[in-house]
Amino acid sequence: MSRSRSPARSAGQGSGPGDALETDEIRRLCEFLYRRTGMIFGESKRYYIERRIADRMAATGMRPFPTYFSYAQASESEVEYLINIFTVNETYFYREEDQLRCLGRSLLPNIVRGKKPGDLVRIWSVPCSTGEEPYSIAIWLLENWPMVDAYHIEIAGSDIDTRVLQKAVAGSYGERALSRLPPDVVERYFEQSRDGERRIIQDLRESVTFTPVNLVDKASIAAQGRFDVVFCRNVLIYFDNASRLLAANNLYDALHPGGYICLGHTESMSRISSRFRLCRYEDAIVYQRLEEGP
Repeated sequence: MSRSRSPARSAGQGSGPGDALETDEIRRLCEFLYRRTGMIFGESKRYYIERRIADRMAATGMRPFPTYFSYAQASESEVEYLINIFTVNETYFYREEDQLRCLGRSLLPNIVRGKKPGDLVRIWSVPCSTGEEPYSIAIWLLENWPMVDAYHIEIAGSDIDTRVLQKAVAGSYGERALSRLPPDVVERYFEQSRDGERRIIQDLRESVTFTPVNLVDKASIAAQGRFDVVFCRNVLIYFDNASRLLAANNLYDALHPGGYICLGHTESMSRISSRFRLCRYEDAIVYQRLEEGP
């Protein structure tokens, strides 16, 4: 590492009352999204769903909904669009900063006890959204962990939403995303862009790799290899119990024995899986893959 059925309307129209979906159509769409992502949607999110589906029907010229849905099921590129528009991508730099402190004060010191200087330490942010969280890890370590240059730190970011991954690679951010960073940190790691945003410096952009990943797809997770620390925050709340357990087992397999996973403040791995040990540190509660086991 360097220092997110009703009467047909003409294809050109936008969303509106004419694109209202029947209850059965909502159900079939939500079941389809669940099978592909593990995320739960339903009748309570009708307006949210209808607006987004209306936009896709207008963009593709596929109406009414049964015509569009048949098209979507047969098109992997359209499935990718659907997943992208239904994922939530709210984040900013130094979010849940206590976990970053825990990473530097407790987790990494424990991990490197079993490593030699120059050894690889892998950290994964999933879902990473538009990149603020994995870039935050890189900046935090450069600013606060004295041993950062003693090891080969590899930071990866992954998300199911391919649009946000493109934004993460670009690395340009507005004032809101940067609002929690100290001004001197912004000056050190971000350069001015023509559009008024700030772009993270090239060395840091190149130090974080980004890949698409589906948490409920075992092969997708396995392709990433194993990590010492995983940040998986504020996504399991969108899953049901079966999907949470599947994701938890996939994340367990993605950790080296003794590795750690950090969840969001409202999430608890103890209520999902017994395969992890709860660890209470001064700065945060995290979960650890036990040393024994395959």
